[in-house]
Amino acid sequence: MKILHLDTNHPILIEQLDQLGYQNDEDYDAPKEDIEEKIADYDGMIIRSRFPIDKEFLDKANNLKFIARVGAGLENIDADHARQREIALFNAPEGNRNAVGEHTLGMLLSLFNKMNKANKEVKKGTWDREGNRGVELDGKTVGIVGYGNMGKAFAKKLKGFDAEVLCYDIVGGVGDDNARQVGILEFKKSVDVVSLHVPQAPDTIGLVDEGYIEAFAKPFWLLNTGRGSTIVTKDLVKALKNEKILGAGLDVLEYEKTSFESIFKKEEGLAGVMAKLKRKKDSWPKPFKYLRKADNVLLTPHVAGWTVESKEKLAQTIVDKIKEHFS
Repeated sequence: MKILHLDTNHPILIEQLDQLGYQNDEDYDAPKEDIEEKIADYDGMIIRSRFPIDKEFLDKANNLKFIARVGAGLENIDADHARQREIALFNAPEGNRNAVGEHTLGMLLSLFNKMNKANKEVKKGTWDREGNRGVELDGKTVGIVGYGNMGKAFAKKLKGFDAEVLCYDIVGGVGDDNARQVGILEFKKSVDVVSLHVPQAPDTIGLVDEGYIEAFAKPFWLLNTGRGSTIVTKDLVKALKNEKILGAGLDVLEYEKTSFESIFKKEEGLAGVMAKLKRKKDSWPKPFKYLRKADNVLLTPHVAGWTVESKEKLAQTIVDKIKEHFS
């Protein structure tokens, strides 16, 4: 079986597939149009987020038996059409769930203790202890939206704290010893922290808008290590200004491209994008300008699941799923 690799991954991925007897070809630079011309020659394809795999692409993949995405979600693949074509789909949320859980907890503790603000001030020579007085997680109620691999991993990390953990999910019966599943009314009545762990889907795009935010009984802290499209950023900014949201930790942003490599439109390195936009600051979306300057907002570049360990675990998960499916 011939496999085409479209993104670089941990070397164990190709090494172990070689050992299983597969032919592994690599093409990390060719444009999508060139890949389309040769994809019919392959039985399998492995990708991260280089470009979307749409119906047109899939219709040219006459011999494709599987697509593996070395990541958690499948939103960059037309999954319905792939299944109609009887193409197996593999992803690897098991591989980076621990990393996401740790990153989410780190963001929460950093926000509670104003580490982002304090760090910047001390480096500038400002020593403001009272202005950086934090709050404690003990006694708070943490609410997790989406209780799959990532949500469960975050809940597990909270076990060492005297905090109540609630989860809300459209699927029933997913609660466990680490989180009590509740309905949306109890969820919005009780929580002090909302952590988003939902995939990108029609019912999650724009989920957190002004109406959603205002329906919570108490001001709350917001974390998003899932998908940027879940939050309407202008409504988040409004809630930060009126203190309905006390602070936000965002590993993902509404402005990201589907490749997740940049929050801006052109395909170029992030360093190049940042340099260019410093020369033309009018290009920054207005809500993003606010987020950049807000002391109670912590931003990271879609790296919650991006650790040394998860890189290997993601690759291993994909190998294991391919091996199990075709054994």
